[in-house]
Amino acid sequence: MRMDTDQLIRTLAADNTRARPVGFVLALALLAAAPVSLLMFFTELGVRPDVMTAMRNPFFDLKFAVTLALATSAILVSLHLSRPEASMRGWGWLFMIPAGLLVAGISSEMMMPQRLPMMTRLVGQNSRVCMSAIPAMSLPLLAAALIALRHGAPTRPALAGAIAGLLSAGIAATFYASHCTDDSPLFVVTWYTIATALVTAIGALAGSRVLRF
Repeated sequence: MRMDTDQLIRTLAADNTRARPVGFVLALALLAAAPVSLLMFFTELGVRPDVMTAMRNPFFDLKFAVTLALATSAILVSLHLSRPEASMRGWGWLFMIPAGLLVAGISSEMMMPQRLPMMTRLVGQNSRVCMSAIPAMSLPLLAAALIALRHGAPTRPALAGAIAGLLSAGIAATFYASHCTDDSPLFVVTWYTIATALVTAIGALAGSRVLRF
């Protein structure tokens, strides 16, 4: 019975791959969902007015490096998990890239003279907006990612859904970073991470249902 089930999964995965490659479908789905998230962004938030000056601040640029590294890593892992019986073994290290960037940023900030206390930089001025904006903008992207991953054959639906949550949160956080005036890595590691964890949990719950055979 086990061999029959495994063979069925492999057959379905092969058929789906031949019909519609998951990577291609995922790209199309995210391109379709991104304008919805961008519309939410420009309607409710918009780019910070001092963005040209902020671009000279390496910690402002670091936010984009972290969020894009997270999104890219999650896309690669999502495509891997869309295959039958795929596991995280040998792939989890990709998420050490955004984590390592944050650690480097925090270390650099700690070595620099600061005008504001550490707790002030950690709490920031936009924590509530961050906690609501990133999850809200993630939802269209998460729905698109889950629809795309259904074209594969993920055998660990909750895990695949969680990674889809990381993917969507990474993209949404990239949009939000251009609005956020809190550039301290301490703020990013705290509030961006909490918002991302929320989306990841939603993705795991949705994936356990949507991606189940």
